Amino acid sequence: MANQFQHAMRLMRSRDPQKQEDGFHLLRPHAAQHLEELITEFNREPNHGLRCWMLELIGEARSEDALPVLVAQLHGADEPLRFWAVKGLEQLDTKPARHQLYQARSAGLIR
Repeated sequence: MANQFQHAMRLMRSRDPQKQEDGFHLLRPHAAQHLEELITEFNREPNHGLRCWMLELIGEARSEDALPVLVAQLHGADEPLRFWAVKGLEQLDTKPARHQLYQARSAGLIR
């Protein structure tokens, strides 16, 4: 499985847009299985577009383990990352996730 993750990440980092898409869609149905690796890569990735994709995949995992990363990005200044954090929290749809979204809406961070 780790080999599949590394292959998908190599594709996502390719200069070829089709390979980037292929890597994303290869990893998407397996995001939950690779959540820890995704979070690690997200935290050290300098490329903004790739970070957005990784955060989208982290949200797709629908795991409580993703909550700290999603909440951190929810309160960050980066609008695209905040967008994917909101989507991830909505997909998670747990009481803590809904509470975080409620607080962010109340504070005017999101609509």
